[in-house]
Amino acid sequence: MSGHGPETKKQAILEIAKGLGLEKFTPAEVEQIRRQMIAKLGASGKTSADYIGEILAGAGMRVVLSVEADTEGQYEEEFHDLLHFATLEEAEICLMRLDELWRKFRSEGQRSAAERVLEVARLGRRRAEMIARNPRVEAHKRDQKQEILEWFRIWLETPDSFFDWLDLRKQSPEYLRRFGQDISTIDE
Repeated sequence: MSGHGPETKKQAILEIAKGLGLEKFTPAEVEQIRRQMIAKLGASGKTSADYIGEILAGAGMRVVLSVEADTEGQYEEEFHDLLHFATLEEAEICLMRLDELWRKFRSEGQRSAAERVLEVARLGRRRAEMIARNPRVEAHKRDQKQEILEWFRIWLETPDSFFDWLDLRKQSPEYLRRFGQDISTIDE
């Protein structure tokens, strides 16, 4: 079975995952999917656990990257629902919520929960990147996802100055030229 492109690999991952019929996927289930991919597709089925996790999360499935993160289960649903950002406005709201949770967990000394927020943000960045690089997605949407990818990157690198930076970014002539038609009155 040769000639399996990324789409076929993605479809195979989702088929195997659906076949397992689980509500959430921990590293053990992701590993099980990884092994089934090799069994199903041979050498062309080899893929990383990170890629499988991204595909599952991208399809709206619940992925728990560590047992420790799952013990923070009361927040897991909130994390799961956070990464829906079809628009720039939704991405900003998502980052505000991530920032709020991250600061709350840090102030309460919940290090594993704070780290989980950063994992979710990294997943958001990767998800935006996958869409930004997908040539089948309309150019303006790709452009928005590239912008959102930068927002996640900057928040992950400098959370303390991110929102000041974002306010300035949204006033820049280049941003207004690229996204002026997308701007709603979120700040007003």
